[in-house]
Amino acid sequence: MSDLAIYDMDRTVTKRATYTPFLLHCARRRAPWRLLFLPIVLLSMIAYLLKFIDRGRLKEINHHLLLGGTIRPSELKPLVDSFADAQVATNIRPGALKAIARDKSEGRRLVLATASYRLYADAIAERLGFDDIIGTESVIGLDDRVRARIAGENCYGPAKKRMIDDWVAKSGLIGDHGHVRFYSDHASDAPVFEWAQEPVAVNPHDKLRRLAEERGWRIEDWG
Repeated sequence: MSDLAIYDMDRTVTKRATYTPFLLHCARRRAPWRLLFLPIVLLSMIAYLLKFIDRGRLKEINHHLLLGGTIRPSELKPLVDSFADAQVATNIRPGALKAIARDKSEGRRLVLATASYRLYADAIAERLGFDDIIGTESVIGLDDRVRARIAGENCYGPAKKRMIDDWVAKSGLIGDHGHVRFYSDHASDAPVFEWAQEPVAVNPHDKLRRLAEERGWRIEDWG
């Protein structure tokens, strides 16, 4: 039986969000002319705030604008590696590093569960010593190119809990995963907080702080 430590990534493990910075990183290095699309990126964000599109569609639009409709894995890898190196060097919360080290020393299986695309979150997770990652998947075409399309669900809110359940099943851990400790900064992860035996609200925003205080969940400041 393996105890689990499941971590959200953006603003939990990291200090800042990573998705738009990743796309900007790629655009600057691969095709700087794509930065001309930034006003359209801003319009897509406004459309999301006005609820004309959902978060998944917002990701697909911005991916298409700043990274392109398709990209070969060989072209993507150096972009991912340089971005992941920069994130680990400058964007990881000190408290996250301590928690990861503690959970690893306790023999827990470390799982990163993030709404971010696995196409770059995998590299960050590997550098931080995670054992597994659950994240938003990309469509891969028959030509092996990565498409600006989400495969399945955007790993956010209730979908994250469904994707964790699916991972537990595929990993053969149903009824055999032991104690679950879960860390996140955001109330959208309430379904996973409710499921975990040890929910930990990390640097919570106001809504999550109120929820954590009502439910008696531990609150931690990771700096």
